[in-house]
Amino acid sequence: MTSAKNNVSKGQTSPWLLLIHQLPSKPAYIRVKIWRRLQALGAVAIKNAVHALPASEQTQEDFEWLLKEILEAGGEALICEARLIDGLSDTDVRGLFNAARDADYAEIASDARALSPQLEEALQTDARIQFNSQLVRLKNRQAKTVAIDFFDANGRQAVDGLIRGLDSVLSEHAMEPSDTQAEKSGVENLKGRVWVTRTGVHVDRIACAWMVRRFIDASATFKFVAPKGYVPERNELRFDMFDAEFTHEGDSCSFEVLLIHAGFDDAALNAIAELVHDIDLKDEKFGCEEAPGIKALINGLCAETRDDEERIARGSVIFDNLYASYQRKRGLRAERK
Repeated sequence: MTSAKNNVSKGQTSPWLLLIHQLPSKPAYIRVKIWRRLQALGAVAIKNAVHALPASEQTQEDFEWLLKEILEAGGEALICEARLIDGLSDTDVRGLFNAARDADYAEIASDARALSPQLEEALQTDARIQFNSQLVRLKNRQAKTVAIDFFDANGRQAVDGLIRGLDSVLSEHAMEPSDTQAEKSGVENLKGRVWVTRTGVHVDRIACAWMVRRFIDASATFKFVAPKGYVPERNELRFDMFDAEFTHEGDSCSFEVLLIHAGFDDAALNAIAELVHDIDLKDEKFGCEEAPGIKALINGLCAETRDDEERIARGSVIFDNLYASYQRKRGLRAERK
């Protein structure tokens, strides 16, 4: 077997690792045990009894240990490297991984939202320790999911924001704006900056970029980087990525957070913020009727191009039209009053 590469790239071009196996019919628990192990590794099924992982030294070792378990249980298995030539494409398989991780993130986000109403009571009673234990378990689930999130699934941002919000309140910092928050408030402090976000922009990042160029700094430039490990340079502001200056906070998407910090009092922008929230966080908090249609438009343009600048340019046309539409609706309501 040839050696796998050390790391996984979002633009996967290296081989995939495939585990092809056949399990004995008895004892029945073996099938459950192997299935759980595959889930824990983050592997996805591309055919019956054929599971894939992106090629790296770590994933190769993970599959080798699992192969050993299968053989010891009386089953058959082999590991191979494969390049996809026809049928499924690399993009299709990456989509399977992201769909699996988004489902994991959705469960964690749901549990985080269910935990949120308990926080105020916990801070006022002896239940704080119990609440903290629940939050620690939630963080552990988050960390395990991030570890197998090979291609930066979009659902992570919502989970990061929810848990960060719970953690912040529990640490008694949420009610008092920090110096960092004060520094990044107001439009003037946001001009003349380089705006950095992760590659593969989608609805929240496209909307943020549109707001920056239309309402904050028409000449703003954008930089698209790997989702993990980026160290910002001087005069750069990060958005909608881990540890960014503007990213999910509590139950708010990055667009909502940026809108608040910019200090805009604009009903049409607020309406767009609600729309972006419903599409990005998938929680139907605001029940925006336009959400499915706009989501389909954004998905369509993202499917047609992987170029982030082009996605922003084409997406900005959508948000320009939305903004004009919401302004007209606002004007009509004012006339009727």
